[in-house]
Amino acid sequence: MDPLSDVLSLLRPNSYAFRGLDAGGQWSLEFGADEGIKCYALNAGECWLELEGAIEPVRFATGDFVLLPTGKAFRLYSSSDAPRIDAERFLLSFPAGEIGVLNGGGGCSGVGGYFDFEGLHAEVLLGMLPPIVHIRAEASKAALRGSIERLMGELRQPQPGSSLIAEHLAQMLLIEGLRLHLAERSHDSTGWLFALADRQMFAVIAAMHGEPGRKWTLKALAQVAGMSRSSFAVRFKDTVGEPAMDYLTRWRMMLAADRLANAGMSISVVAPTVGYDSESAFGAAFKRVVGFSPRRFARALS
Repeated sequence: MDPLSDVLSLLRPNSYAFRGLDAGGQWSLEFGADEGIKCYALNAGECWLELEGAIEPVRFATGDFVLLPTGKAFRLYSSSDAPRIDAERFLLSFPAGEIGVLNGGGGCSGVGGYFDFEGLHAEVLLGMLPPIVHIRAEASKAALRGSIERLMGELRQPQPGSSLIAEHLAQMLLIEGLRLHLAERSHDSTGWLFALADRQMFAVIAAMHGEPGRKWTLKALAQVAGMSRSSFAVRFKDTVGEPAMDYLTRWRMMLAADRLANAGMSISVVAPTVGYDSESAFGAAFKRVVGFSPRRFARALS
């Protein structure tokens, strides 16, 4: 698999729900903090998105697509001083796939939903993403619109196989949103996602993911990139946001935790698959990244 697929496979998307909104007049929907990724697409009109901790609200215009990966509380509104409505209570008042009408509708309409994950370290992996993934380019928005409309149709009028089709459409929507954001913002952003747009860094991250058990050195990784050791070290940190060996260690420990939890593998078996011949060295690295020793982690799962 490629690095983005690797990360999403560890996240393990396991549930989702999408609903529509048709709002009129002055309105404000308040969403509490929650795990997972939220996803919104505006079909008509405009509104504002205010994310907890953000300095300024973001204007959300017709055709825009937004992913919110951090799980922070946020607000969607037409007017900042409109009475606040509990979004969860309002959205659960009508079925998934249907459209809820607020204040008679007619002013702003769109669809939104969420993806929940069962992966052990979803919060760590999602924390690598920017707080707001905002797709504005017309070509990008058009590419997403068809998937959203098809997903809503499968939820609204279920047919044989609809649940499986809707699941794949939801995951495709998530991946497509990340890919489009990567294409739009890779030139001025830092992080593992944006590093995938850099041909040399993509090759290195793919090599790490493809052979996590290999005895990688900075020199060997620099050779994959076709760069000198010193130039590579600077380039990787500037692009990804952390040193190459730190990224490798963290990725290995994410894999190790997943294998201990979901593959039924023992510590002695897992350690060499992520590059450690010594269980003690593996244990020290695991505790540093995960926060628990492998044995304590495994006991907590039993």
